[in-house]
Amino acid sequence: MLKKLVLVFLLTTHIVACVPGIHSSGPAIAKAQLLTNVFITPDGSYLPLKSWNTPLPETKSVIIAVHGFNDYSNFFQQAGTYFSQHQTQSYAYDQRGFGGSANRGLWAGINTYIADLDCFIQLVKLRHPDVPIYLLGQSMGAAIVIATMTQSNHQLVNGIILAAPAVWARQTMPWYQNTLLWTLSHTVPWMTLTGEGIEIMPSDNIKVLQALSKDPLVIKETRIESIYGLANLMDQAYSSAGLITDNALLLYGEKDEVIPKQPTYQFLNNLANTSDSRITIALYKNGYHMLLRDLDAAILWNDIYFWINTFATPLPSGADIRAQQILNQPIE
Repeated sequence: MLKKLVLVFLLTTHIVACVPGIHSSGPAIAKAQLLTNVFITPDGSYLPLKSWNTPLPETKSVIIAVHGFNDYSNFFQQAGTYFSQHQTQSYAYDQRGFGGSANRGLWAGINTYIADLDCFIQLVKLRHPDVPIYLLGQSMGAAIVIATMTQSNHQLVNGIILAAPAVWARQTMPWYQNTLLWTLSHTVPWMTLTGEGIEIMPSDNIKVLQALSKDPLVIKETRIESIYGLANLMDQAYSSAGLITDNALLLYGEKDEVIPKQPTYQFLNNLANTSDSRITIALYKNGYHMLLRDLDAAILWNDIYFWINTFATPLPSGADIRAQQILNQPIE
């Protein structure tokens, strides 16, 4: 892959410059709807929807789960099943360009992702008017939750859960990484990259990783322009730490090899320095990037369930106490 990137870089002077594409939503032409298996947006887009209904007569809370980059709504299958057994209803939809949605692999833009989530929140609140709603985002999904809440300050949401938030901003990246991304995104934005040759362990749950590798709805070849769009989103999320004023629970695995410790801990420290008592930060010693699907995922599910019902600390796992001990210390 490295040779391929270098070759493209050397040829860029002979290529007409392009602009990374954003395949945003169209004008409003339909009434937004929340159906059994689909979320219909105002521009008439059909976004596949999954829900985990609680079998109990009373729903105590609702979680709207937002998936990460190249993933889709199925990421919440195990967690959603757990929460459904604890009087908590969960919803997750395939965001534009991901999973079973149209324009697969194409980046829709930050504003469109925010608008979709904002609309979805309103529809869920109409369905559950007297039940507290929580947003849960994984990686890129967490960055979208941050962007949505800091721009619209949604009064319909009672709290947010950010799992392994994608906050690897450009200002924390090496200069050559920034230069290469800008050059490729403005010359060959349509070029795709795979993860072949990259030795990164996103989770210790091998069965889950094997299932993802075989799942046709998980994107395996990523367009450069989509990576560029993700970088823009991470920039915005990273710089918004001081704007998060909602009840917030942040979860990060110390073995995360996808989003590095340096930018994450800087983000968490910036967040902690807001001195807002409604923010709880938890660090999991054996956690990887895919925290909600790791072998120890049940520990996090339990922490989340405890938090959304009490907003109290310490968490059952003690991960918030560990965070207090580790943050503000030199990063290894």
